[in-house]
Amino acid sequence: MTLVQLEYIIALDTYRHFATAADRCHVTQPTLSMQIQKLEDELGVLLFDRSKHPVLPTEVGISVIEQARAVISAQKQIMEIVRDAKNEVSGHLKVGVIPTLAPYLLPLFLTSFIERYPKINLEVEELLTQQIIEKLKLGLLDVGLVVTPIDDRSINEIPVFYEPFVVFAAQNHPLLQQEKVDFKDIHAEDMWLLNEGHCLRNQVMNLCEEKAAASQALKFLYKTGSLEMLIKLVEQRYGYTLLPALATLDMSPDRKALVREFAAPQPKREVSIIVHRGYLKKKLIECLKTEILTHIPVSLQDKADGVVVGWT
Repeated sequence: MTLVQLEYIIALDTYRHFATAADRCHVTQPTLSMQIQKLEDELGVLLFDRSKHPVLPTEVGISVIEQARAVISAQKQIMEIVRDAKNEVSGHLKVGVIPTLAPYLLPLFLTSFIERYPKINLEVEELLTQQIIEKLKLGLLDVGLVVTPIDDRSINEIPVFYEPFVVFAAQNHPLLQQEKVDFKDIHAEDMWLLNEGHCLRNQVMNLCEEKAAASQALKFLYKTGSLEMLIKLVEQRYGYTLLPALATLDMSPDRKALVREFAAPQPKREVSIIVHRGYLKKKLIECLKTEILTHIPVSLQDKADGVVVGWT
């Protein structure tokens, strides 16, 4: 039994396809198949049911693969201990970030991060929260930038900042007549929302007193995953939407005139770094957290005068 063989069965379990697993392991399919077969022969059990499409692990295979993941994780931890002892800040960091955060947060710190840590290879992927969680569990991501709390005991949450929600309303909308918007004035009838699957949509609906479906009294229904599209729809003098505060930082004066803050306590979303239990690359992740905190407004770094809005 070798570490390489363990890596191959983990890859096959992750991708459930021989060709894809071989490609991700940078070997030919016959090589991967042969090594897995050799391991099965050595153990005297079948680890995968090859008659299934996609390929599925057998009952004993599930247990063996779980242990294989633990072994490979321990091996990586040894390498991390050595890097830490040498005070090296280097390696590959795979980050998943949700779409309602990526375009507003990443530009604030990415350039500085890359310049400060030239030996860290940063790979960023925009995904929905559930996709990030699944990839963390499979080892396909090292870290996620998402909105918490998350009801998953296998995921560790590291809160980073607390982002207020603001109202963005069409000209002449009644909400713009208020200096500060009160919760009780938020209703679903003329509110634009993101598609289902976005945690921001769930949070917005949790703020509404009535939890009715917000297909609204608007002239048409438009499904989108883009906050920028919601902003443009509102600018056409239809209804209003709720935005995270970072989305307003680079707004033009004309757009900012359509923004209203909430009265205290402000509704906020808790933005966290999430990792899988027993995670690796602690030093790299700490560098990521530090760089984010260095570049976001200080006012977002605690939840004073605010209340965290759940999304589950």
